[in-house]
Amino acid sequence: QVQLVESGGGLVQAGGSLRLSCAASGSIAMIGSMAWYRRAPGKQRELVARITNAASTTYADSVKGRFTISRDNAKNTVFLQMNSLKPEDTAVYYCNVDRVLTTTGSYRYDYWGQGTQVTVSS
Repeated sequence: QVQLVESGGGLVQAGGSLRLSCAASGSIAMIGSMAWYRRAPGKQRELVARITNAASTTYADSVKGRFTISRDNAKNTVFLQMNSLKPEDTAVYYCNVDRVLTTTGSYRYDYWGQGTQVTVSS
C-alpha cells in the first residue's frame, strides 16, 4: 500500500507565498508522475501542476510564472512553491501519484493525498 501525506497549507495574505509538500510512503520502488490538483468551493477539481519522473513539468495557465513544482525522487516527495498568491488560489490542494512500481515488482495506480487547505485573503 502507498500513502500520500501533504503539508504546508495555511492562511496567507494576497501576494504572499506558501510551499506545499507531499511525501509518499510504502512499498515504493519508483514513482511515475506526481501532481497537484485543487478544488475551490463550488468548482470542479482542476490540475495545478504535474511533474514526470524525468522532471518534465506542466502547469495550469492560471498559475504559470507564479507556481513551481519540483520533486525529490530519493525522498519520494513532491513540492509546490506558490508565490504571488491571489484570493482565487484559495482551495483544497491535493497531491496525486499516477503510477507506482512497488518493491514486489507490480504496478499500482492513482493515489491521492487527504488534501491541505490554502486560503488567500485579500
